[in-house]
Amino acid sequence: MLPRLKKAALQTIGEDQGQNPYTELLVLKAHRDIVRFLVQLDGYRFASAGDDGIIVVWNAQTGEKLLELRGHTQKITAVITFLPLDSCEASSQLLLTASADRTVVWDCDTGRQIQRVTCFQSTVKCLAVLQRLDVWLSGGSDLGVWSRKLDLLCKTSHLSDTGISALVEIPGNCVAAAVGRELIIFRLVTPTEELLEWDIIEVKRLLDHQDNILSLANINDTSFVTGSHVGELIIWDALDWTVQACERTFWSPTPQLDAQQEIKLCQKQNDIPVNHFACDEENVFAAVGRGLYVYNLQLKRVIACQKTAHDSNILHIDKLPNRQLISCSEDGAVRMWEVREKQQLAAEPVPTGFFNMWGFGRVNKQANQPVKKQEENVTTCSLELIGDLIGHSSSVEMFLYFEDHGLVTCSADHLIILWKNGERESGLRSLKLFQKLEENGDLYPEST
Repeated sequence: MLPRLKKAALQTIGEDQGQNPYTELLVLKAHRDIVRFLVQLDGYRFASAGDDGIIVVWNAQTGEKLLELRGHTQKITAVITFLPLDSCEASSQLLLTASADRTVVWDCDTGRQIQRVTCFQSTVKCLAVLQRLDVWLSGGSDLGVWSRKLDLLCKTSHLSDTGISALVEIPGNCVAAAVGRELIIFRLVTPTEELLEWDIIEVKRLLDHQDNILSLANINDTSFVTGSHVGELIIWDALDWTVQACERTFWSPTPQLDAQQEIKLCQKQNDIPVNHFACDEENVFAAVGRGLYVYNLQLKRVIACQKTAHDSNILHIDKLPNRQLISCSEDGAVRMWEVREKQQLAAEPVPTGFFNMWGFGRVNKQANQPVKKQEENVTTCSLELIGDLIGHSSSVEMFLYFEDHGLVTCSADHLIILWKNGERESGLRSLKLFQKLEENGDLYPEST
């Protein structure tokens, strides 16, 4: 009889929330179904969208509902912003929303529908704007290139029944498209004197992933990263599309472990999807299953992790200033982390592999052999929990960081929560009170 499966220890935080400034919250209600998308429109406005087909524009400072946009009859599958033709001001954003029924362009200032597109042959799963080429792309069973006037410039033939799940722009008028487990490189050919029309050329198909690609993100001008359903992370050269670095996991039990350890390590492959990335100049931050991993681009290895950062799969992460990270999960929690440096002793072995260094991977067959020591100290890091935001009753789909205006989260509970810096809000209320008293002449009453 196998021993009872012991649940992995989850990081917890007490009443002392460390460096968490978000101690006040505003609950925003307008949706009737899962809210999956948040998009920032400018310094104080954002839009929300989801399975009810409604788009709502909000004031991030006050929580006021500014506009409610209705034009879809089915759930919204992608949202993106772009500038109109006659404006270069960031405050004059247009909103592009896609659904199985149509794609609609909205004026975010008036709520007016600019135009509809209904000629898609399949659901649009992703959208991308290529500012330099002044076009936008739609990804579904084919790849479409559109002008800002919503004219279809060109498209590919039917690629796959699974469709394009993600797109990123890369140099050379190219885009990388995730289609199942394939990564397809397309080149956009712009009109010339000889060629009067736009065209899309399939340049290369990359088959390095063993399962479906779930996440795709640009790192910088020369590299991008992909993550798959079975815990693979691949960093690609954006210029020649070769693999710069690759980390894979091998989730298999080993005979050297006792039964209890074997159960812990024998996880199903669908428990380790790479759901989302955040990047900076030094690191790739990866949400892998329930865990958070910091992959250093220079060292080409994981330098910090929390294997059980949440109780369920992490859906969205983002890096904040001051070496902080925020994650949200299917468990309904939003958590704040800080990347802290620590010194690794010279006598310690250098861990290798994406998960092997944290005890997740296949045990080295030569584990009993002496390990070569490092010649010098290596700086590594830890991820420390500094804040736990509890407010949603269901899966938190994503969030937006609004700097001084706080943090916005959306959830399967149909709610949007605007998290505020309690100390800052208290100071603003005091300031307003003093201003009001001063206006009314009550701040410095005349002596009798």
